[in-house]
Amino acid sequence: MDLRVHRSLDEIPQAAWDALADRRASPFTSWAWLEALERAGCVSVDNGWRAAHLALWRRRELVAAAPAYLKEDSDGDFSRDWGWAEGAARAGIPYYPKLCLTVPFTPVTGPRLLVADGEDRAACVAALVDGARRLARDEANGVHVLFSTDGEARELAPLGLARRVGLQYHWRNDGYSSPDDFLARFDSKRRNAAKRERAEPAKQGIAIRTVRGDELAAAPERFADAAFELHRSTVEKLMWGRGWLNRDFYRLVMARMPESIELVEARRDGKLVAGAFNVATPTHLYGRYWGCFEEHRFLHFNVCLYHSIDECIRRGVRVFEGGAGGEHKLARGFEPAETFSAHWLADERLDRAVRDYAVAEAAERERGIARWRAVSPILKQR
Repeated sequence: MDLRVHRSLDEIPQAAWDALADRRASPFTSWAWLEALERAGCVSVDNGWRAAHLALWRRRELVAAAPAYLKEDSDGDFSRDWGWAEGAARAGIPYYPKLCLTVPFTPVTGPRLLVADGEDRAACVAALVDGARRLARDEANGVHVLFSTDGEARELAPLGLARRVGLQYHWRNDGYSSPDDFLARFDSKRRNAAKRERAEPAKQGIAIRTVRGDELAAAPERFADAAFELHRSTVEKLMWGRGWLNRDFYRLVMARMPESIELVEARRDGKLVAGAFNVATPTHLYGRYWGCFEEHRFLHFNVCLYHSIDECIRRGVRVFEGGAGGEHKLARGFEPAETFSAHWLADERLDRAVRDYAVAEAAERERGIARWRAVSPILKQR
């Protein structure tokens, strides 16, 4: 088998890539999503992302692959490794560029090492890791597999990559029959607070709904432009805002994969005032970007959290990942959830320090989450 590095995803046929990547499991690793990032110019050398996709070929047959990028900084990869980079700089050890096996701008857990059914997964993963290391030695200073599954992070450990545990807040469907069934798990104080927040849109004359499926597919450009303008409205209000995604990207993914996209609309007197761009599978909902043209009390919580929680209950969706960060999600029924990554640094001294830190950090994170789950300060045990 032959390990090749592809500097653009369009060098790999869509059918070959998608035979490895199950869109129903993770739309973000599909060819349509990843190639749209490149075609729209969101992922480019100018934007700090140099594509270097790893592909294992048996003659003309693609048997394994990993989306990979060379980066000169940590902007947009959500790796939370600024401390490592700063420590390396103080010690005079080069940290950048780094090779990231990830989905740009997307802190969402999913497969990063894609292997065809029927292939020897262990052998293919080892070949991809060997190729990543060789590329890193030539063009970078480390390999970082970001937001992988826990299984992948654990299978990478024997290959010399340090497993790291991160933290997000996810909503989990515990078989709720209705929103009231879910709210019954809160203590009375938090339940009443949630009900007050949920009641605000109706008092403000705001109606919230989700656009998906055939309706979205019938007018993808119109909904894509709405999603982009909403996202831009919020980014431009923030001093630290980053407009990573452009109008062309939204138009491409809306047209290419409408079955995986959802747009939450909030309208007042028929006028769009706020919305959220989400990605969905039959089992998971992923909250990605939100924006508003008008400020209203508790509108963010209703558009981004409460409405989609109710939709998940109605449709039987198991998990709603509301995005990175946000401790405010805890008071609204989200729970701590681990995320995973794996790291190898070319400099042995730095690699050893990062490895020791990751072990201690993972142990503390896992203990803390276990304590939270055992005696939740928010949700009553069922």
